[in-house]
Amino acid sequence: MSEISEFSDCPATGIGSMPGGDAREAAKTVTGSFGDGEGMPYLAELPARGPGADMTGRTIGLLSELYGHVEPSGWRISDRPGRDTRRARSWLGEDLDALEEFTQGYEGPLKVQAVGPWTLAAALERRGGEAFLGDPGACRDLADSLAEGLRGHLAEVRRRVPGARLALQLDEPSLTAVLRGRVRTASGYRTHRAVDRQIVEATLREVLAAAGDTATLVHTCAPEVPFALLRRAGADGISFDLSLLTEREEEAVGEAVEGGTRMFFGVVPGTDPASGRLSDPGGSVMGVRTLWRRLGLNPGTLTESVTVTPSCGLAGASPGYARAALAHCARAARSLADNPE
Repeated sequence: MSEISEFSDCPATGIGSMPGGDAREAAKTVTGSFGDGEGMPYLAELPARGPGADMTGRTIGLLSELYGHVEPSGWRISDRPGRDTRRARSWLGEDLDALEEFTQGYEGPLKVQAVGPWTLAAALERRGGEAFLGDPGACRDLADSLAEGLRGHLAEVRRRVPGARLALQLDEPSLTAVLRGRVRTASGYRTHRAVDRQIVEATLREVLAAAGDTATLVHTCAPEVPFALLRRAGADGISFDLSLLTEREEEAVGEAVEGGTRMFFGVVPGTDPASGRLSDPGGSVMGVRTLWRRLGLNPGTLTESVTVTPSCGLAGASPGYARAALAHCARAARSLADNPE
C-alpha cells in the first residue's frame, strides 16, 4: 500500500468515462476542471466510439499476451491481436496523445483507470462462450496478464506526463456479484458459483501490487461494497456511490477512514438531472457531513480523507452537463473544506 499522502491534494476527481468521441475535447475538459490544485485529472474513456473504447475493451487492449474480439454476446478471448484489439489500442493511443497535449509541464496527481480482475473475468468469454469466471485457472492467467499490462501502461503514462504522480483505479462494478454468486452463465438459466473471498482478495492484491509505489483505489457503483476486503487487498482508496450506502455499512466506512483509507464519495449525479440543474455545492456534500457526524469522526479530517466525485461515469451525460458536473465536484470539495461542519 502506498502512502495515503498521494491523495492529499485530490479534493475532487471524475470516475473515468466521458460523453462523445472527441479525445482532445475530453482531455481539455478533464484537465481544465481540475487544474491548480482543484482536484485530480484523469485519462478519459470515451465508450460512445464503440467496442474497444468501452472500459472492458480498453482493458483488454492493455492485457499482456492475451487478446480479444467482439462477439454478439460481448468480448471473447482470441489467439492473436485482431481488428478489435488493434482498434482498442489505437483509441488508447489517441487518448494518451490528447492527455499528453493538455498536460505539458503539469505536476500533480493524475489518475488512470482499468477494469479490475473480477469484473473482467465476469465479462470476458473463453473460446466456448462461457465467462472466465467459471475457470479458476483461467482467472489466474487473466489476473497475471492484467498485472503485467498495467505495469507497462503506467510506465507509458509516466513517460508521457513525467511530472505526474499517478494513481491507478480498478473498476470493479461486478465484484459484489462475483462474491455472492450472482453472475449469470451464458445460458442465463443459472449463475456462476460464488468465488471464495480469500481468492478474490488475493487476486486483487496481486493486481494492485502491480502499481508498485503508485497510489491505488477501487471503484464500484454497485450496492454492498466490500470495504474490509478492499482494504485488506491493499487499496489506498475506495470509490463508491454514497446514495447506495446502507446504515449497516456505515461502520465499515468509519473503520476504513480511521485506518487511513481515502473515501471517494460519489455525490454528484452521473447523468443530467431531470430538473436540468445541480444543487448548490454545499448541498451536494451535506450527506458526507451528516455521515461524519453520525460516525463520530472529527470534521477536521474531512479534507484529508474525502475526495468528491460523480456517482458513476459520465458517458451517459450530455457534454455540457459532464463539464458542469466535474466543475461542481471541485466546488463541492471546496465547500467541504471551507465548512466541514
